[in-house]
Amino acid sequence: MPQIKAEGFSFTYSGSKSPSVRDLDLAIERGEFVLLTGPSGCGKTTFCRCLNGLIPNFYPGHLEGRFEVCGMDIARAKTYELAKLVGHVFQNPENQLFSLSVEREVAFGPENLGLPREEIRERVEWAMELVGISDLRDRAPYELSGGQQQKVAIASVLAMRPEVLVLDEPTSFLDPKSAKSILETIAKLNEELGMTVILVEHRLDLASRLADRVLIMNEGRLVLDGEPRRIFGKAAHLLGVGLPKVTLLFQMLREDGLDVGIPITVEEASAILRGLLD
Repeated sequence: MPQIKAEGFSFTYSGSKSPSVRDLDLAIERGEFVLLTGPSGCGKTTFCRCLNGLIPNFYPGHLEGRFEVCGMDIARAKTYELAKLVGHVFQNPENQLFSLSVEREVAFGPENLGLPREEIRERVEWAMELVGISDLRDRAPYELSGGQQQKVAIASVLAMRPEVLVLDEPTSFLDPKSAKSILETIAKLNEELGMTVILVEHRLDLASRLADRVLIMNEGRLVLDGEPRRIFGKAAHLLGVGLPKVTLLFQMLREDGLDVGIPITVEEASAILRGLLD
């Protein structure tokens, strides 16, 4: 059974005239690393809100079709039930930080799961070490930079050890080096713990090499779905998707008549060019 499944699913926010997500048919298996992208306003955030029960429990509206997460229908499941299984890192970290110290912030989730004190301590240390914020444990979140706050938000979700990790543009407040480190950490969790990852991201140069699958949405619909190289080899850039620069370059070369493959990393591009010279 897919871990996430949508069948004919549409959702229209209360007061809105048109659906934000429409006619969605989708199945995501346990352990997949999925990169979700598309132009602004295409429905990515709405899709993420469905995964943890914020829709329809917090954001009311009209729902059609069926959307299941970990075997639960979101139309009937409670938010606290899904929160045990789905961790959600919001785009703006200030929306989910409220404790007076980083350590207390990371401990909040495990404490509310009613875990033993030693297990809570172990999870907090593990999560802070994983994202590189152990030295910030006594700092107040509101004193931190935007990038540091984003790392705290990620650690607080990881400490819950969710089955599904949803990240809505987690690198938006990070410099390129920190963004690369965070995305590689997420990929490691996906590989070693079998954690399903749904990553909403526009930095495709960094994220595309890590994902198993790319979903592209446009005007509320899922328009492209598949392995990154196959999807980026199509006209995805015409939908307003910022393809990896090296992919875009080789697409232009193909349009000019050069018979080359479509790389998604600089290393792959280098190998293709060496092959042409040999």
